[in-house]
Amino acid sequence: MNSKVCTVAEAMAEVHDGDMIAAHFWGVAGSPGYLFRALIERGVRDLTVCMNNFLPVPPTLGEMGFADPTGLLPQIRKIITAFMGTRAFGSMNAEFLGTRVEDGTLEIESTTHGVLIERLHAGAMGLGGFYNPIGVGTTVEKGKEKRTIDGVEYLFEGPLRPDVGLVKAARADTRGNLVYRGSARGANPVIAMASRYTIAEVFEIVELGELDPEMVVTPGVYIDRIVRIPDDDPYSLKQRPETIQAIVTYALTRLAEEEAAAAAERALQEDRQGGVQ
Repeated sequence: MNSKVCTVAEAMAEVHDGDMIAAHFWGVAGSPGYLFRALIERGVRDLTVCMNNFLPVPPTLGEMGFADPTGLLPQIRKIITAFMGTRAFGSMNAEFLGTRVEDGTLEIESTTHGVLIERLHAGAMGLGGFYNPIGVGTTVEKGKEKRTIDGVEYLFEGPLRPDVGLVKAARADTRGNLVYRGSARGANPVIAMASRYTIAEVFEIVELGELDPEMVVTPGVYIDRIVRIPDDDPYSLKQRPETIQAIVTYALTRLAEEEAAAAAERALQEDRQGGVQ
C-alpha cells in the first residue's frame, strides 16, 4: 500500500488559484494553523475561504509564529463564514478588512454555524441542497429560492463542495485514517468528507494497523495527503504547554485592562453626576 505521508510543500502543490478552501477555525484547538501558514507561503490567489469563524489569533500567538485566516486576506476574493472578527483580540471587521468590501475586491457571505456545516454535509453526501427556515423575512433571503412546505416558509441552501479541505487531527496512520482529540474534532470530519482534495496535519503518524479501529473518526478514503507537524514548530504538541500559557496570560491581561477601563468610566460618570466628592 502506498503511503500518503508527504512534506507540506508537496501537499500544497495541488492547491491552485481560484480554489475554494474549507477549514475548521475556532481558536488554536482543532484548527490547521500549520497548513494556514503553508497556504500563505504557497501564494495562490483569488481563493474562496469557507470556515466557521474568520478572526485573528491573539497578538501574543502571532508573535510566537502562529498563523490565522486573516493572514490569507491578500489572497482571498470571497469569505463564507458564520462569524467575522472579534473585540477580544483588539480587532474588528473594519480594521483587518480595510476597505476591500467597499472597493468590491472582497465578498463576504454570512451564514450560521449550523447552516454552514449542513451545506458541507450536503456536499459530502452528494445532495443537491436543503430547505432551511433560518433567515426567512430578513435580508438573508435575498436572491434565494423560497418555498412553503406544510405551511412553513423555507429558503434553499445549496451544497458546499470545496476544492481543498485543510483538517487537523491528533494521530494518523500512513493511509490517512484519523483520530481526533476531544472537542478539537470540530468541523474537521465533515470538511474532509466534503472536499475533493484533503490535507491533514497531525501530531503523530503511525503505521497501518496501529490505530484502534474504534477510535478512527475519519477513514483514510477521505484523506489525500498527511503532513506531520515538526516538533520544533509552534503548532506541535511539544509546544502546546507554552501556547496555553500564552493564551491564558493574554486573556487575563485583557480582562484586567477591560475591568480597569470600566471602573474608570464608572468613576467618571459618577463624578459628572456629582456622586464623587
